[in-house]
Amino acid sequence: MASKKLNPSAKSTMPFKTGNRERRQKLHIVRKKALDNSRRDERFRRRREEDKDPELREERLRQNIPLTLERKRIWDEVDRDTGDGLGISVDAERLKRQKLEEEVEEVNGEEDQPNQAEAINYATSDNDRDSMIDSASDDDESPQAPAKPPSRHRSATERATSPTQSTASTNLDLTPSALAARFPTLFSTDPPPLPKTLITTSLHSTLHDEARLLTTLFPNSVYIPRSAHRHSHKYSVREIASFAANRAYTAVLVLKEDQKRPTGLTFVHLPAGPTFHFSISNWVEGKKLPGHGRPTEHHPELILNNFRTPLGLLTAHLFRTAFPPQPEFQGRQVVTLHNQRDYIFLRRHRYVFREKRATEKSVVGPDGKEVKGVEGIRAGLQELGPRFTMKLRRIDRGIQRASGQEWEWKGRMEKQRTKFQL
Repeated sequence: MASKKLNPSAKSTMPFKTGNRERRQKLHIVRKKALDNSRRDERFRRRREEDKDPELREERLRQNIPLTLERKRIWDEVDRDTGDGLGISVDAERLKRQKLEEEVEEVNGEEDQPNQAEAINYATSDNDRDSMIDSASDDDESPQAPAKPPSRHRSATERATSPTQSTASTNLDLTPSALAARFPTLFSTDPPPLPKTLITTSLHSTLHDEARLLTTLFPNSVYIPRSAHRHSHKYSVREIASFAANRAYTAVLVLKEDQKRPTGLTFVHLPAGPTFHFSISNWVEGKKLPGHGRPTEHHPELILNNFRTPLGLLTAHLFRTAFPPQPEFQGRQVVTLHNQRDYIFLRRHRYVFREKRATEKSVVGPDGKEVKGVEGIRAGLQELGPRFTMKLRRIDRGIQRASGQEWEWKGRMEKQRTKFQL
């Protein structure tokens, strides 16, 4: 039950416009105490009513859902044939569901056509019936139409809430066929090869320690410093990608910096692209995290969360190619890529299963209900690092050139804060 508008006492409406500063402060304190007392009385009154009728508490909790940007997320209204869908914000799962519903309707329509023809023949054969008698009998035999339930006014929470969950695990099987045909190297039907990543930095870079940390994050990766000595050759990204492709590397990562801090990450998928450009913020090394652990060389598990649009599925497939398809569970390490409002949060943890303490709650699912079978089990997490936040800026066609690069997708300044691309 939503709380009604408070009726403050007379003290709370006392005038406090006075030229005396001390008097103004005292009147403000009196007004604040009066409002706090009225709120407390309202809270106690609501508690007494909910103790008598628990349904009031359930109704209040159902309606009091915070209206976050994720719950207000809007989608583009498009048809089923959207092509690759890189430039639009559309839920791939919803498109898949609409496609299945349309196919079911077509099958049911084909089955109903013979039945409709039989009904028409039967109606035309009974023309000799008296229309007056038939109409009267039909009126007597036809039951009254059920009364429509009164329309309930939808709350602001229900109007702005997305029909699907705001956070869900990414289903990579929902990739549109046009998107898979446009990027055949990322959506290959053959078994993926074991990833092998070459990590380097931009010219005149000082991020050697940060680049070595990335070698512990991505399995089977090696760091090669990119020298900018005056007697050395300044290799371009295209030359580095050609060098790596000839040596069976599957990806090239270029770490960019500004004022000795990581600010960008270029992900080149070998052998022929595409190239993804990410911006990096909030970089924190593992040793600066409280209670951090030390990572091992085991292949981690990969969790991809909340990538729902075709562009999001393309980004999720890119990161999936950087990790082995078969993790080493004995290491108990997991890398999480969580998308929220088009920001990709990267975290790495070590987990352990233990018994639930008496003071802890049971594990609940996305629907808020307890998960059956794990009532007495809890999972403990220890962050290993590094942690940082990425944002997709551009997708280039092929491998990056010095100038005149053709791009597949480019981020724009979105006018609506409730529309997201991933």
